[in-house]
Amino acid sequence: MKQLKDLREYLSVLESMGELQEIEVEVDWNLEIGAIIRRAYDLRAPAPLFNKIKDTEEGFRVLGGSAGLSAQKGLKLARIATSLGFSPETGAREIVNTITDAIEKEGIPPKVVESGACHENIMTGDDIDLMRFPVPYIHHGDGGRYINTWGTVIVDTPDKSWTNWSINRIMLLDNKRMTGLVPPQQHLGIIHQIWKDRGEPTPFALALGAPPAVPFFSGMPLRENVSEVNVMGALYGEPVDVVKCKTVDLYVPANTEVVIEGTISNVEMEEEGPMGEFAGYMGEHDTPQPVYNVSAVTYRNNPILPVVYAGVPVEDTQTCCGTMYSAAILAELRKNNFPASSCFLLFESAVHWLVVSVKNARRTVGKNNELTHMAKEIIFNSKPGVDIPKVLLVDEDIDPSDSNQVMWAFSTRCHPQNDAHYYEHLRTLPLLHYLNAAEKKDMSTTKVIFNGLLPGLDSTEISGFKYNVPTELQEKVLSNWKKYGFKS
Repeated sequence: MKQLKDLREYLSVLESMGELQEIEVEVDWNLEIGAIIRRAYDLRAPAPLFNKIKDTEEGFRVLGGSAGLSAQKGLKLARIATSLGFSPETGAREIVNTITDAIEKEGIPPKVVESGACHENIMTGDDIDLMRFPVPYIHHGDGGRYINTWGTVIVDTPDKSWTNWSINRIMLLDNKRMTGLVPPQQHLGIIHQIWKDRGEPTPFALALGAPPAVPFFSGMPLRENVSEVNVMGALYGEPVDVVKCKTVDLYVPANTEVVIEGTISNVEMEEEGPMGEFAGYMGEHDTPQPVYNVSAVTYRNNPILPVVYAGVPVEDTQTCCGTMYSAAILAELRKNNFPASSCFLLFESAVHWLVVSVKNARRTVGKNNELTHMAKEIIFNSKPGVDIPKVLLVDEDIDPSDSNQVMWAFSTRCHPQNDAHYYEHLRTLPLLHYLNAAEKKDMSTTKVIFNGLLPGLDSTEISGFKYNVPTELQEKVLSNWKKYGFKS
């Protein structure tokens, strides 16, 4: 595995694979950039890199679709895999299981370096101007221009015992202020509350255009007091290079494209939103959120601002969360001795539907209920499980990342009455679109586990090429495939 040290190295890799589209035509930050990114998602086209943007000085650029899916044969997950240091052809099971292994290892803290490319240009005091950057107005109906959709918010506890990396949307207010979601149940909100209890604002750094693995780890729901950067180090077997900020006592990836520093106010609030979100719907209204007061901005020469157009599947938010939540949940299942071989949070479900493949699980009536309730206790009581409303248990013959296989298993193996197990009054993410007003306010709802394990019957035989065509004949057919006249 290879840790890519900056976004530009990643872009070179994308270009070599035919997964990058540089756009030299001038585009408008007002909706046009968002529309092009959205269309690229829908076609699984290469990631667009916008080199000329209206009302923006030369050299300031925008990148979209950096974790989108590919239309190239065998490279569907290439951008995800490459971002995380795997070969482009790596499949979902290997990616998820390897990251799960890293979660279970001892973390490797970051390495502080003296300087980084992120400090090539520095703005402080009256020179600070966030409007210099090509911040897009992404969705028609957004509450403002969103500067952060794929960047990492970095905060520390006051005693420095816990550093948290997270992705949280942030909207521009003016040239020196921003506002964004600081959900109280998420780690950013928990740490912000610790600072508020001291009567102090929360120092923050926003890393925009960090090395490509950073957003993935920032989107990983780890347990409290576990630092994402340490788990990232464990994955690669080496530390992540970080450099100290200029005006706050925090550290950011050294070669980040743009870094915004300052404090999250403990008293000031401004209206934030609405914004198009990962569930595929526009937000319903704006809400008061804390103000980010900016004390410094540093950036590389010719900086690149990464952007996500959140919405209907499949886009970067879903590929990031689908991959990293799967690894975090698999780690919880392993820790609690649940017989899971793998799991996956389906991109196509807007990461609402978790599929867990179970080892040696031909069921009996008693074991059926036992496994279902065991999964409920582990998943829904875990940090990542708060955001998961629906779970499907399947046998090992089903690839949990393959939506076609999952649809077949769900349709043919789940009894409509007996295999749906409902659990009421469980914690939930309030952004789920179908929740009613009371559920959103209480952050509590009903969740479900569908038991799609095959009945424990010796006579159960599956009809399909890999299931009941003799192995010798499978090999013959595959080796002669082109001789039969098929192209591939």
